[in-house]
Amino acid sequence: MVIRPLLPQSSVCGAIAIARYCPNRQFAGRLPSPPTKSNLSHLTSNLYIMILSGKEILKNINSGGIVIKPFDERKINPNSVNLTLANELLTYNVNTLDMKSENFTSRLIIPEEGLLLKPNRLYLGRTNEFTSTDKYVPMLEGRSSTGRLGLFIHVTAGFGDVGFAGYWTLEMFCIQPIKIYPNVDICQIYYHTIEGEYDLYRGGKYQNNTGIQPSLMFKDFVK
Repeated sequence: MVIRPLLPQSSVCGAIAIARYCPNRQFAGRLPSPPTKSNLSHLTSNLYIMILSGKEILKNINSGGIVIKPFDERKINPNSVNLTLANELLTYNVNTLDMKSENFTSRLIIPEEGLLLKPNRLYLGRTNEFTSTDKYVPMLEGRSSTGRLGLFIHVTAGFGDVGFAGYWTLEMFCIQPIKIYPNVDICQIYYHTIEGEYDLYRGGKYQNNTGIQPSLMFKDFVK
């Protein structure tokens, strides 16, 4: 388990940003030592931010604390697991979307020879893997290799809820035209511990999904 000591108040935001967007990298700056009786007063609390190591993720998969199906042990990283791209995409049928209305989509199949994505267009994909956990907060990020090709795998929805069970819908867009292929390692999932009492995500709009899900935000306006 990778342990991240909390920083003094002036540095907390920067530390969280680094942990959030660079899960596979160590902090660039020097961190205070873990809390002791002598330095505890200089920290915001005696809690820790914890990201599970790859070995800890594997232990939880074997014990049932984390579910990733299908699972390939070769895809475990030092503190994440690579997930793969399913062979289907959804695109919205119109250019102007409406939060209050159901926005209809068309389905695209990614052939083995690849599919060319175009800039300035949103493609909804999904992972081949179904994941769930009642113990940790799942987080999704792109891989550096895809990022260096200018391919984004989510817009703002990389944060999961403890208790979420389903496939991950990917909000994909690219900086320049890029050819993508089915079953490629497209992103990585990692896990945070959670502090305090909590309710499991159970009745959400996207729980136990069976495929790609477009936005269901229009349901939020129904009273």
